[in-house]
Amino acid sequence: MSVEATLTIQHQTQIAPNIYELCLAGSIAEQPVTPGQFVDIKIPSDALLLRRPFGVAKVDTQQKTMTLLYRVVGEGTTILSQAPVGTELSVLGPLGSGYPIAQLQSGQKALIIGGGTGIPPLYELSRQLVAKGVQVQHLFGFATQSAIFYQSEFEALGPTAYATNDGSYGYQGHIGLLLDAQFADALTTYDAIYACGPKGLLMAVDNRFAEHPNAYISLEERMACGIGACYACVTKLRSNPEVQLKICDDGPVFKTNEVLI
Repeated sequence: MSVEATLTIQHQTQIAPNIYELCLAGSIAEQPVTPGQFVDIKIPSDALLLRRPFGVAKVDTQQKTMTLLYRVVGEGTTILSQAPVGTELSVLGPLGSGYPIAQLQSGQKALIIGGGTGIPPLYELSRQLVAKGVQVQHLFGFATQSAIFYQSEFEALGPTAYATNDGSYGYQGHIGLLLDAQFADALTTYDAIYACGPKGLLMAVDNRFAEHPNAYISLEERMACGIGACYACVTKLRSNPEVQLKICDDGPVFKTNEVLI
Protein backbone atom coordinates (compact mmCIF):
# COMPACT_ATOMS: atom_id res chain seq x y z
CA MET A 1 0.00 0.00 0.00
CA SER A 2 1.49 3.32 -1.06
CA VAL A 3 1.45 6.36 1.21
CA GLU A 4 2.69 9.93 1.08
CA ALA A 5 5.02 10.88 3.90
CA THR A 6 7.83 13.20 4.85
CA LEU A 7 11.24 11.56 4.99
CA THR A 8 14.42 13.17 6.23
CA ILE A 9 17.83 12.96 4.57
CA GLN A 10 20.04 11.03 6.99
CA HIS A 11 23.11 11.05 4.80
CA GLN A 12 24.07 11.52 1.17
CA THR A 13 27.35 10.51 -0.47
CA GLN A 14 28.75 10.49 -3.99
CA ILE A 15 29.90 6.91 -4.62
CA ALA A 16 30.87 7.08 -8.32
CA PRO A 17 30.98 9.77 -11.02
CA ASN A 18 27.52 11.42 -10.89
CA ILE A 19 26.15 8.56 -8.73
CA TYR A 20 24.82 9.34 -5.26
CA GLU A 21 23.74 7.19 -2.33
CA LEU A 22 20.83 8.80 -0.47
CA CYS A 23 19.62 7.47 2.86
CA LEU A 24 16.18 8.63 4.02
CA ALA A 25 14.57 8.09 7.42
CA GLY A 26 10.85 8.04 8.05
CA SER A 27 7.60 6.14 8.24
CA ILE A 28 7.55 4.68 4.72
CA ALA A 29 10.66 2.68 5.58
CA GLU A 30 8.76 0.90 8.35
CA GLN A 31 6.82 -1.18 5.85
CA PRO A 32 8.27 -3.96 3.68
CA VAL A 33 9.04 -3.18 0.05
CA THR A 34 8.71 -5.65 -2.79
CA PRO A 35 12.06 -5.54 -4.61
CA GLY A 36 11.65 -3.57 -7.80
CA GLN A 37 9.16 -1.09 -6.40
CA PHE A 38 10.01 2.62 -6.47
CA VAL A 39 9.24 5.89 -4.72
CA ASP A 40 8.29 9.29 -6.17
CA ILE A 41 10.08 12.24 -4.59
CA LYS A 42 9.17 15.92 -4.71
CA ILE A 43 12.40 17.79 -5.47
CA PRO A 44 12.96 20.58 -2.91
CA SER A 45 12.38 23.40 -5.39
CA ASP A 46 9.21 25.41 -6.00
CA ALA A 47 10.14 25.63 -9.68
CA LEU A 48 9.90 21.86 -10.21
CA LEU A 49 6.37 20.55 -9.88
CA LEU A 50 6.65 16.94 -11.07
CA ARG A 51 8.00 14.27 -8.77
CA ARG A 52 10.97 12.11 -9.77
CA PRO A 53 10.90 8.28 -9.56
CA PHE A 54 13.73 6.44 -7.79
CA GLY A 55 14.24 2.71 -7.44
CA VAL A 56 14.61 1.45 -3.87
CA ALA A 57 18.07 -0.02 -3.29
CA LYS A 58 17.64 -1.02 0.35
CA VAL A 59 15.09 -0.88 3.14
CA ASP A 60 15.89 -1.35 6.81
CA THR A 61 12.54 -1.64 8.59
CA GLN A 62 14.19 -1.80 12.02
CA GLN A 63 16.18 1.39 11.53
CA LYS A 64 13.30 2.93 9.54
CA THR A 65 15.64 3.91 6.71
CA MET A 66 15.43 3.65 2.93
CA THR A 67 18.47 3.86 0.65
CA LEU A 68 18.29 5.13 -2.91
CA LEU A 69 21.04 5.21 -5.54
CA TYR A 70 20.63 7.69 -8.38
CA ARG A 71 22.46 9.40 -11.20
CA VAL A 72 22.58 13.19 -11.56
CA VAL A 73 21.17 13.82 -15.03
CA GLY A 74 19.34 17.15 -14.91
CA GLU A 75 18.16 20.07 -12.84
CA GLY A 76 16.03 18.01 -10.48
CA THR A 77 18.64 15.44 -9.51
CA THR A 78 21.28 18.18 -9.32
CA ILE A 79 19.19 20.01 -6.73
CA LEU A 80 18.57 16.76 -4.84
CA SER A 81 22.29 15.93 -4.77
CA GLN A 82 23.00 19.28 -3.12
CA ALA A 83 20.35 18.91 -0.41
CA PRO A 84 21.99 18.80 3.03
CA VAL A 85 21.46 16.30 5.84
CA GLY A 86 18.22 17.09 7.65
CA THR A 87 16.35 18.18 4.53
CA GLU A 88 12.75 16.96 4.57
CA LEU A 89 11.39 15.45 1.36
CA SER A 90 7.84 14.58 0.35
CA VAL A 91 7.93 10.92 -0.69
CA LEU A 92 5.17 8.83 -2.25
CA GLY A 93 5.55 5.08 -2.16
CA PRO A 94 6.23 2.27 -2.38
CA LEU A 95 4.82 2.27 -5.92
CA GLY A 96 4.45 -0.19 -8.77
CA SER A 97 4.65 -3.95 -9.01
CA GLY A 98 7.97 -5.51 -8.08
CA TYR A 99 9.78 -8.76 -8.83
CA PRO A 100 7.99 -12.00 -7.82
CA ILE A 101 10.17 -13.98 -5.44
CA ALA A 102 7.68 -16.00 -3.38
CA GLN A 103 7.88 -18.91 -5.85
CA LEU A 104 11.57 -19.52 -5.14
CA GLN A 105 12.75 -21.91 -2.45
CA SER A 106 15.98 -22.22 -0.48
CA GLY A 107 18.71 -23.81 -2.57
CA GLN A 108 17.36 -22.63 -5.92
CA LYS A 109 19.36 -20.34 -8.20
CA ALA A 110 18.63 -16.86 -9.56
CA LEU A 111 20.49 -14.85 -12.20
CA ILE A 112 20.33 -11.08 -11.63
CA ILE A 113 21.23 -8.93 -14.66
CA GLY A 114 21.63 -5.16 -14.56
CA GLY A 115 23.19 -2.18 -16.22
CA GLY A 116 23.95 1.36 -15.11
CA THR A 117 21.18 3.06 -13.14
CA GLY A 118 19.02 -0.05 -13.50
CA ILE A 119 21.21 -1.75 -10.91
CA PRO A 120 20.06 -0.07 -7.64
CA PRO A 121 16.74 -1.93 -7.16
CA LEU A 122 18.56 -5.20 -7.83
CA TYR A 123 20.44 -4.81 -4.53
CA GLU A 124 17.28 -5.09 -2.45
CA LEU A 125 16.19 -7.95 -4.71
CA SER A 126 19.43 -9.81 -4.09
CA ARG A 127 19.22 -9.17 -0.33
CA GLN A 128 15.73 -10.60 -0.11
CA LEU A 129 16.59 -13.62 -2.25
CA VAL A 130 19.66 -14.42 -0.15
CA ALA A 131 17.54 -14.10 3.00
CA LYS A 132 15.32 -16.86 1.53
CA GLY A 133 18.35 -19.09 0.94
CA VAL A 134 18.38 -18.57 -2.83
CA GLN A 135 21.79 -18.69 -4.51
CA VAL A 136 22.30 -15.54 -6.55
CA GLN A 137 24.63 -14.78 -9.46
CA HIS A 138 25.00 -11.15 -10.49
CA LEU A 139 25.80 -10.05 -14.02
CA PHE A 140 26.35 -6.30 -14.47
CA GLY A 141 27.29 -3.99 -17.30
CA PHE A 142 28.96 -0.57 -17.07
CA ALA A 143 30.57 1.82 -19.52
CA THR A 144 33.92 1.69 -17.74
CA GLN A 145 35.51 0.53 -14.47
CA SER A 146 35.27 3.95 -12.81
CA ALA A 147 31.48 3.87 -13.22
CA ILE A 148 31.08 0.70 -11.11
CA PHE A 149 29.31 1.14 -7.77
CA TYR A 150 28.25 -1.15 -4.91
CA GLN A 151 30.78 -3.76 -6.01
CA SER A 152 31.65 -5.04 -2.53
CA GLU A 153 28.00 -4.94 -1.46
CA PHE A 154 26.88 -7.22 -4.29
CA GLU A 155 29.90 -9.51 -4.04
CA ALA A 156 29.08 -10.07 -0.36
CA LEU A 157 25.76 -11.56 -1.47
CA GLY A 158 26.95 -13.77 -4.32
CA PRO A 159 29.29 -14.17 -7.31
CA THR A 160 29.35 -11.10 -9.54
CA ALA A 161 30.52 -10.88 -13.15
CA TYR A 162 31.12 -7.60 -14.96
CA ALA A 163 31.15 -6.40 -18.53
CA THR A 164 32.50 -2.97 -19.47
CA ASN A 165 32.15 -1.33 -22.85
CA ASP A 166 35.82 -0.35 -22.96
CA GLY A 167 37.16 -3.58 -21.43
CA SER A 168 38.69 -1.75 -18.46
CA TYR A 169 37.18 -4.31 -16.06
CA GLY A 170 35.78 -7.79 -16.57
CA TYR A 171 34.53 -8.86 -19.98
CA GLN A 172 34.86 -6.36 -22.84
CA GLY A 173 31.53 -5.61 -24.47
CA HIS A 174 27.86 -5.41 -23.56
CA ILE A 175 25.79 -7.76 -21.44
CA GLY A 176 24.49 -9.71 -24.43
CA LEU A 177 28.03 -10.69 -25.40
CA LEU A 178 28.86 -11.74 -21.86
CA LEU A 179 25.69 -13.86 -21.72
CA ASP A 180 26.75 -15.60 -24.92
CA ALA A 181 30.35 -16.10 -23.80
CA GLN A 182 29.92 -17.28 -20.22
CA PHE A 183 26.23 -17.91 -19.52
CA ALA A 184 25.02 -19.74 -22.61
CA ASP A 185 23.32 -22.38 -20.41
CA ALA A 186 21.53 -19.83 -18.22
CA LEU A 187 18.11 -20.76 -19.58
CA THR A 188 18.28 -24.17 -17.93
CA THR A 189 20.72 -23.42 -15.09
CA TYR A 190 18.74 -20.77 -13.22
CA ASP A 191 15.32 -21.11 -11.62
CA ALA A 192 14.63 -17.40 -12.06
CA ILE A 193 16.00 -14.52 -14.13
CA TYR A 194 15.67 -10.87 -13.09
CA ALA A 195 16.82 -7.83 -15.05
CA CYS A 196 16.78 -4.05 -14.98
CA GLY A 197 18.68 -1.59 -17.13
CA PRO A 198 18.76 0.25 -20.45
CA LYS A 199 16.65 -0.78 -23.42
CA GLY A 200 19.37 -2.80 -25.15
CA LEU A 201 19.97 -4.91 -22.06
CA LEU A 202 16.25 -5.52 -21.56
CA MET A 203 15.83 -6.54 -25.19
CA ALA A 204 18.70 -9.01 -24.87
CA VAL A 205 17.19 -10.58 -21.75
CA ASP A 206 13.67 -10.54 -23.19
CA ASN A 207 14.84 -12.36 -26.33
CA ARG A 208 17.03 -14.93 -24.59
CA PHE A 209 14.59 -15.82 -21.82
CA ALA A 210 11.23 -15.35 -23.55
CA GLU A 211 10.22 -18.91 -22.72
CA HIS A 212 11.65 -19.07 -19.20
CA PRO A 213 8.82 -19.62 -16.68
CA ASN A 214 10.32 -17.21 -14.14
CA ALA A 215 12.08 -14.44 -16.07
CA TYR A 216 11.28 -10.79 -15.43
CA ILE A 217 12.39 -7.38 -16.67
CA SER A 218 11.88 -3.94 -15.14
CA LEU A 219 11.30 -1.12 -17.61
CA GLU A 220 12.99 2.24 -17.11
CA GLU A 221 10.75 5.16 -18.09
CA ARG A 222 10.12 8.82 -17.28
CA MET A 223 7.03 8.98 -15.11
CA ALA A 224 4.84 12.00 -14.42
CA CYS A 225 2.47 10.98 -11.63
CA GLY A 226 3.83 7.56 -10.62
CA ILE A 227 0.37 6.21 -9.78
CA GLY A 228 -1.12 5.47 -13.21
CA ALA A 229 -3.38 8.48 -13.41
CA CYS A 230 -1.80 10.42 -16.27
CA TYR A 231 -0.96 7.68 -18.81
CA ALA A 232 2.38 9.37 -19.53
CA CYS A 233 4.35 6.11 -19.30
CA VAL A 234 2.79 3.28 -21.25
CA THR A 235 3.89 0.13 -23.05
CA LYS A 236 2.01 -2.24 -25.33
CA LEU A 237 0.97 -5.79 -24.58
CA ARG A 238 2.85 -8.09 -26.96
CA SER A 239 -0.08 -10.43 -27.52
CA ASN A 240 -2.40 -7.50 -28.29
CA PRO A 241 -0.61 -4.22 -29.12
CA GLU A 242 -3.90 -2.34 -28.88
CA VAL A 243 -3.78 -2.87 -25.12
CA GLN A 244 -1.64 -0.31 -23.29
CA LEU A 245 -0.18 -1.01 -19.86
CA LYS A 246 0.95 1.68 -17.44
CA ILE A 247 4.61 1.14 -16.56
CA CYS A 248 4.34 2.93 -13.21
CA ASP A 249 1.26 0.99 -12.09
CA ASP A 250 1.02 -2.29 -14.02
CA GLY A 251 4.82 -2.46 -13.91
CA PRO A 252 7.58 -1.52 -13.86
CA VAL A 253 8.25 -5.26 -13.64
CA PHE A 254 6.84 -7.47 -16.40
CA LYS A 255 7.27 -11.08 -17.42
CA THR A 256 9.60 -11.62 -20.36
CA ASN A 257 7.77 -11.70 -23.70
CA GLU A 258 4.81 -9.91 -22.08
CA VAL A 259 5.25 -6.38 -23.44
CA LEU A 260 6.82 -4.68 -26.44
CA ILE A 261 10.10 -3.00 -25.51
